[in-house]
Amino acid sequence: MKISVIGDGGWGSANAILLSGYGHEVTLWGAFPDYIEEMKRTRVNSRYLPGVSLPENIRLSSNIQEAVSGADVVVFAPPSKFFASVVESFKEFITSEMLVVSLTKGLCESTNKRMTEIAAEILGTGPIVALAGPSHAEEVSRGIPTAIVAACADEEKAKKVQKIWSGPRMRVYTSSDTAGVEIGGAVKNVLAIAVGCSDGMGFGDNTRAAIITRGLVEMKRFVLAYGGKPETLSGLAGVGDLIVTCTSVHSRNHSVGERLGKGESIDSILSSMQMVAEGVWNSKVVHEIAKRLGVDMPICNLVYRACYEGYDVTKAVESIMLRELKDEI
Repeated sequence: MKISVIGDGGWGSANAILLSGYGHEVTLWGAFPDYIEEMKRTRVNSRYLPGVSLPENIRLSSNIQEAVSGADVVVFAPPSKFFASVVESFKEFITSEMLVVSLTKGLCESTNKRMTEIAAEILGTGPIVALAGPSHAEEVSRGIPTAIVAACADEEKAKKVQKIWSGPRMRVYTSSDTAGVEIGGAVKNVLAIAVGCSDGMGFGDNTRAAIITRGLVEMKRFVLAYGGKPETLSGLAGVGDLIVTCTSVHSRNHSVGERLGKGESIDSILSSMQMVAEGVWNSKVVHEIAKRLGVDMPICNLVYRACYEGYDVTKAVESIMLRELKDEI
């Protein structure tokens, strides 16, 4: 098939590598012509996926029309903050015959909408497939066995993506609960910052397990209020993605939290990062939606306060531990 991957970050590049390995004709698009030319010369995405070679059969382009011309599948993978503007720039070249997929995990800061909602509204091509789960780009690009979920209200579209992406090192399941899958992908990044804070302050496995477990409860409350299915979060796009993001050395969100826990300011942390930590942006969106829907999310709320209000994370322990006592379930 002819597949266009829009967004040359680590995750977009990893999927381009995976799909080209199946023999598909893959184009990887990036917004900056100079960097695309550099990648053409070096065949390495040194900024976002260092140390991994880009196969020669991946076509690199910074031209919007050229990148999606004649595509069977268009895969959007820009950061959530820029998702709407990127999709908008491709709008006139996307047809109803193209299968559109979103790899972006997050919620829109300005509208609080999910990525597939945004893409569907802009493109008008029907339901968009969300692809999510525990899947670090660094590992997928190297052929590490991985399992993810393709979610869409249109079951046939989800099954098409399942068939295209599945292979010896990638297993794809399907789901009709797009909201649950996308919310899981957004909130887990916020919780990874909380776990990172705990690790940065020198706490141990007990604390990490408590944050992950109670964080999952917050995710389920949020999804239920949002209109998704809490049981979806017992799967790969929920607990699976939560575990990998909260515990992996590849997790940028965990790294942000760890540095916060060691006393570094959020401004200093973000200014030193080349790659995006979605959890920082999404802590604000999650906080706003939770407040509007009346959802109790104490861990996510503390992450928001640390990222946007200068809250001292060393005070968070007593804030959480001395809350009103209650039944677990």
